[in-house]
Amino acid sequence: QVQLVESGGGSVEAGESLRLSCTASRFTTCMGWFRQAPGKEREGIAAIFIYDGTTYYADSVKGRFTASRELTKTTVYLQMSGLKPEDTAMYYCAAGPVGGNWYGSNLVNCRVDTWGQGTQVTVSS
Repeated sequence: QVQLVESGGGSVEAGESLRLSCTASRFTTCMGWFRQAPGKEREGIAAIFIYDGTTYYADSVKGRFTASRELTKTTVYLQMSGLKPEDTAMYYCAAGPVGGNWYGSNLVNCRVDTWGQGTQVTVSS
C-alpha cells in the first residue's frame, strides 16, 4: 500500500501563504487534499491527476489554492495563498487509483486508498 508523508502546516495570519507537501512511497494515479475543521465533515478541496497534472478545486479554495506535482510524480504540493480564518483545519493528503469514491467528494473520478497523517493549518484574523 502507498504511504504518504505530509509536511508544511503551521500558523499564519489572514492573507498570508503556506505550502503543503505530500510525498508518496510510489507512483499513484490520483493525489489530492482534504481538510477537516473541528465539528465539520472532511472536505475535498483539491485533486490532481499525476499523469498529466490536471487539477480540480472546490469552490471554497478556487483561485486561492494551487495544486502541483514534481516531475518525479511522487510529490504533490498545495500552495495556499490569501488564507482566511475559515481555512483553519487539519489538512490531509490522499491518494488512490482512478475510479470509485473520492471520499464522498465529486472533485475527481478517483478512489481514496491512502491517507496522510495530517498537518494542522491555523489562520488568525
